[in-house]
Amino acid sequence: DRNQKVSVALVNILQKAGIKFATLGNEEPCCGDPARRAGNEYLFQMMADANIELFKSHSVTRILTPCPHCYHMFKKEYAMLGAQFDVIHHSDYLSELLKAGRIKTGKTGSKQVTYHDSCLLGRYNDIYNSPRSILSDLGYTINEMKRHKENSFCCGAGGARMWMEEDKDKRVNIARSKEAIETGAGTMVTACPYCMTMFKDGLDELDPSKKSLDIAECIEENIII
Repeated sequence: DRNQKVSVALVNILQKAGIKFATLGNEEPCCGDPARRAGNEYLFQMMADANIELFKSHSVTRILTPCPHCYHMFKKEYAMLGAQFDVIHHSDYLSELLKAGRIKTGKTGSKQVTYHDSCLLGRYNDIYNSPRSILSDLGYTINEMKRHKENSFCCGAGGARMWMEEDKDKRVNIARSKEAIETGAGTMVTACPYCMTMFKDGLDELDPSKKSLDIAECIEENIII
């Protein structure tokens, strides 16, 4: 439910920017990342084959996604199955729209935020600058966590760990949320639905006064109609 708001924010931005796009609606399935990471290769192959045929049936050539897991799967692992798509993560695309003047925003001035590098977006695909460029364009002050960019720390959900039980005193999302709180920022910004979920749970437990937002939500709350 929380990440549905991110999708709505992204759609609102695209509409205001005059971008023509389509969604799969009720036909949209999972990319298959959790199945493969959990070791169910048979299920993944079934899901991937079905997705490829679905995309072809709608003549899809370019895919925009706010999820680094989907981005990595469609861009790299589907390519190993012979499916070639032009895949772009929403942080890259939104950064391009801002630079091209397709999106107009008002600057907030003194707002302090910290940005969490998703493993799949950062270390696996080298996307570090676009999210930070967006935050800078919005006028935010970025308080970096001690572990960031190439040395970032996992949110605790990747590799199908979202569905694994952890000892309460060893939960990865709590450790990472503490690092975010230590920056003194009032808002924790992510660009991944997995990270958003883990941060929300961590902040709710440690400091509910802190907010967690996706990069698209940061733009939407500052966009000038």
